[in-house]
Amino acid sequence: MAVKGAAAGAGVLLVTANVGSLFDDPENLQKNWLREFYQVVHAHKPHFMALHCQEFGGKNYEASMSHVDKFVKELLSSDAMKDYNRARVYLDENYKSQEHFTALGSFYFLHESLKNIYQFDFKAKKYKKVTGKEIYSDTLESTPMLEKEKFPQDYFPECKWSRKGFIRTRWCITDCAFDLVNIHLFHDASNLIAWETSPSVYSGIRHKALGYVLDRIIDQRFEKVSYFVFGDFNFRLDAKAVVETLCAKATMQTVRAADTNEVVKLIFRESDNDRKVMLQLEKKLFDYFNQDVFRDNNGTALLEFDRELSVFKDRLYELDISFPPSYPYSEDSSQGKQYMNTRCPAWCDRILMSHSAKELILKEKDAFGMRRFSMKRHCSEEGRNGSIQKYITVTAVSIRPECHILRLLIVHYASASGLCSRKASHTSLSCMFV
Repeated sequence: MAVKGAAAGAGVLLVTANVGSLFDDPENLQKNWLREFYQVVHAHKPHFMALHCQEFGGKNYEASMSHVDKFVKELLSSDAMKDYNRARVYLDENYKSQEHFTALGSFYFLHESLKNIYQFDFKAKKYKKVTGKEIYSDTLESTPMLEKEKFPQDYFPECKWSRKGFIRTRWCITDCAFDLVNIHLFHDASNLIAWETSPSVYSGIRHKALGYVLDRIIDQRFEKVSYFVFGDFNFRLDAKAVVETLCAKATMQTVRAADTNEVVKLIFRESDNDRKVMLQLEKKLFDYFNQDVFRDNNGTALLEFDRELSVFKDRLYELDISFPPSYPYSEDSSQGKQYMNTRCPAWCDRILMSHSAKELILKEKDAFGMRRFSMKRHCSEEGRNGSIQKYITVTAVSIRPECHILRLLIVHYASASGLCSRKASHTSLSCMFV
């Protein structure tokens, strides 16, 4: 569809954040998180902004509903967002339905300077001009402006329901139509099971689920357009390969349960050096003696084990990763640079795109060049010892305005304790500005 009148070179900011921890301590965590989010908006001043949230409402959605309402109201009415006079908010609040609840929240904000923007109606199969601010919740399945699905039950490990699925919307700006997909894939339930095979059984489950989403958004029901898929993919490093590399010269001790003979712990010790313990592995324990390996040079040495996306290299594209693993940072702000010893650190939250989207935003990069730079900022919380280190990596690409999108600025943001908070391991942001 040709849409005239919108300013060429509109800036688009894409943000994804697992916000589950924000609702555990809303007085402190939400304020800190929103402050940092507003700083990102102020710094880049996008014309169109998409915020994809996972675990929205926290672990107990019913108990957190008042906090959810306050969070949404703050986002829509804050002074920092006053120039965004149109908005669409889609919240999956149907927590009583195991078959449908995904705990996903998708927010879209339109700057007042953006004169014409259209959203696709999936039932009427036509675009509609976006005006005003609207919030949709409860049963999103009947909302025509999006597609929302929870994964089929046989996709879930052991067929046990959890809040995993996707929400898809379609937009048209400056003659450019694209899909935005909010996604949450399955986690690793056990480090011991993940370690057994390469790739792990969990990787296979995520592969199947992501393939399902990609097939759905390019099927024959609607015209094919470029798409961006961003959310919590729960991508993990190849656990078996990582352990074999980190503990190449170690000996392994197996600890079994006395009653079932089941393996409950693996201990890797150095062959010499007084048999120093290098790694302890349990279902929910990954305790490696030297965490610097995950932080040095932004964890570059471990990128060879970040393999889950390679299966989709013909369908998905991602800009270079140049930031340390963003999961699982300590929930204690006094230990802001530390990872929790629950899981092997990994790049779980990602912003991916179709190859047609890549061609759209990178078409002129050879003519104008690509710039990369990194910044490190620090902040501290009153009453706490130490500072919380935040890593921001920026990739910038300049593109001619006639390509519809003027510039690409991709920001991967990971806060050691979730945007200067005490307990927010799942509140790191990944952002892309185009």
